[in-house]
Amino acid sequence: MGGVRELAVSFVVPGPCGVAVRDRLKHLTARDEGVLRAVGAHQGALASGDLKVRCADGLGHGADRWAARKRELTGVSSSRIAGAITKATHDQWALARRCQAVHIQKLAAGIKMLRHRLSLPLGEKGTKRTAGGYRSKGEWFRKSRRLAALEARHTAAVADWQAGRVRVVRGGRGLLNTRHHLTEARLTEEQWRERWEAERWFIAADGESGKRFGNETIRVTPNGEVSVKLPAPLAHLANTRHGRYTLTARIAFAHRGAEWADRITANRAVAYRIHLDVERGRWYLTASWQRPVVQTIPLETARARGMIGVDTNADHFAAYRLDRHGNPIGDPHRFGYDLSGTADHRDAQIRHALTRLINWAVRVGVAAIGIEDLDFTAEKTREKHGRRKRFRQLISGIPTGKLKARLVSMAAEHGLSVVAVDPAYTSLWGAQHWQKPLTTPHRIMSRHDAAGIAIGRRALGHPVRRRTAPPPHDRSDRAGHRTAQAEPGTRGREGTRPPTTDRPPGGPSPSGTRKREPSASKTVRDAPSTQQWVHDSLMRTG
Repeated sequence: MGGVRELAVSFVVPGPCGVAVRDRLKHLTARDEGVLRAVGAHQGALASGDLKVRCADGLGHGADRWAARKRELTGVSSSRIAGAITKATHDQWALARRCQAVHIQKLAAGIKMLRHRLSLPLGEKGTKRTAGGYRSKGEWFRKSRRLAALEARHTAAVADWQAGRVRVVRGGRGLLNTRHHLTEARLTEEQWRERWEAERWFIAADGESGKRFGNETIRVTPNGEVSVKLPAPLAHLANTRHGRYTLTARIAFAHRGAEWADRITANRAVAYRIHLDVERGRWYLTASWQRPVVQTIPLETARARGMIGVDTNADHFAAYRLDRHGNPIGDPHRFGYDLSGTADHRDAQIRHALTRLINWAVRVGVAAIGIEDLDFTAEKTREKHGRRKRFRQLISGIPTGKLKARLVSMAAEHGLSVVAVDPAYTSLWGAQHWQKPLTTPHRIMSRHDAAGIAIGRRALGHPVRRRTAPPPHDRSDRAGHRTAQAEPGTRGREGTRPPTTDRPPGGPSPSGTRKREPSASKTVRDAPSTQQWVHDSLMRTG
């Protein structure tokens, strides 16, 4: 293949396995907020202590230790709250363990790249696949020092991994580091402290199928009434029976409200979480539940009605619609977004762009969206792209993980499937084979638009290029059909058709040779005359 790597097979991405909706708790009284703060602080302290015990156990943790932790927490809370805290602790430890493994892999990749570049002569040029040597002795020396630092970090990380040690910060390491930079963050110590305490609260409960309204700890009735089961030390704050506190606020989920109501009416499990947005001063309740595993549709079914190929870029989606034969239809579409600013702003921009993309896909009637299976984990290292800071910022700013999750969940609600394809050479081959042919005075084709066509054709199972190689004999059709646009049985394809025995009007003769019908001339001089000349004896010429 001339150095071209083998392409991965396209596949239909599995649908979402869970749902989460959120609504604001409005019109809370001062007593309501006081009770929620007390519950969050009490259970947050229990969660912090349980996480400390779990981290100390390391790899020696087992089912017996889990049961012992739950028994210790039950005495100061309740059995259900203790179960929720221990499960959250286990999930947090497992997440830290996975992040530790990724960190070790990144350090190993950086060390490998540094060793390679340090082994090359100074000034040696690199290629598109491999970086070259360093430019000067000073840069070579600094990179050798960085290699020593990375090797020390890698050794320490591997030792922690083997010993089962993880480092977890309840409340977030980013917020913890903000404490040392309050001026840059434009926060006072009191404001930071309020955020820190709110992030460490724990007001959550897992759902229980068969229990009343699907949750005994945080119960939400069909009319929107919210009540919380108080832990044993705070039972004196209850305002209803059985140690429960009922809030004055009422909730009504605008999104998926009917689905949520069906679940709680049938007493199916629904998990709830209550949290405070300190910056806005608002309380929110989030409901989540699992969905049964849905079998994805076959790839051929997803391709039946064509495809929309989407090229993901730093500031927009470039999309193009293709029919099932891989032919582009209409004009390119671009859906812009802005990934600067806060995480919430970036997330909102992605959701808005995906909403417009999905609405367009529904209008045109396709069954699937083709997108690249992007993964920049190996391309973000500064050791490989140290001088290309803008490129590193570009690939780091594209939220590939969040984009996949958002697209799959949002497309599933509209009955659309997502087909993931190998991203190799889509921009290069798209520009080579599609950008110039589709450019017209009224249509400006960019490299990204052409990449969208390449992605769509790959998702449909067609090659990216517009034509296959000519037949080996000559440029006629003696060796077979020359195009890759449509299957041989499709009417209207390029090439000759077999002759028919019965010659229709204006069609070929039985021998297979087409007789040309007489056509009207386009000039006055050659036009056949329709005037009949008659000799008149009265006409004389002088």
